[in-house]
Amino acid sequence: MTLKERYEKVLAHFEQAMPSASSELNYENAYQLLVAVMLSAQCTDKRVNMVTPVLFEKYPDADALSKATAGEVLEYVKSVSYPNSKSQHLVGMAQRVVENYEGQIPSGVDELQTLPGVGRKTANVVTAVLYNQPNMPVDTHVFRVSNRIGLTNNSKTPLETEKTLTRHIPKDKIPIAHHWLILHGRYVCTARNPKCEKCGISSYCKSFKTK
Repeated sequence: MTLKERYEKVLAHFEQAMPSASSELNYENAYQLLVAVMLSAQCTDKRVNMVTPVLFEKYPDADALSKATAGEVLEYVKSVSYPNSKSQHLVGMAQRVVENYEGQIPSGVDELQTLPGVGRKTANVVTAVLYNQPNMPVDTHVFRVSNRIGLTNNSKTPLETEKTLTRHIPKDKIPIAHHWLILHGRYVCTARNPKCEKCGISSYCKSFKTK
């Protein structure tokens, strides 16, 4: 099977199996999505969704969050991973948004990465989910699944994975493709015990063929 054929077959399966795949984070606007994604680093979406309703009630926008202290925010996010640094980053992000972007979350990857606590993956999530931009966020699921399936060839870094995926996936499918890969990695192609017997793409999977 050629690489092109593998991409075509894998994407065709996902398109049929998960035609409306979307983020499992709960949000209503750009500000809420950015905060949720920042909190989700090395933390489950389920945990983040438990935290954000009260957090957003207290700090409904960047302006309100910018006036808080990290210690105050910590009380609302202390059940997520790395709460101290995330609290500091959230306040710093909000302050930068108010100072430099008139309180509005920027819509470009480069601009988003100027905000404290916002790396390339987070910026890619926000721009892909909110603005349908052809950007590929690479988290642990995307990184692992892409290598296992054979969409990438032993990529060493998330950026290498991102570049390979965006080179081979049609631009109009990139925003939803990252959800396909994340959800597949979260529920089927799990890290320790992948459910190959339930996998719809095992016949196209490079790892499965080597077993």
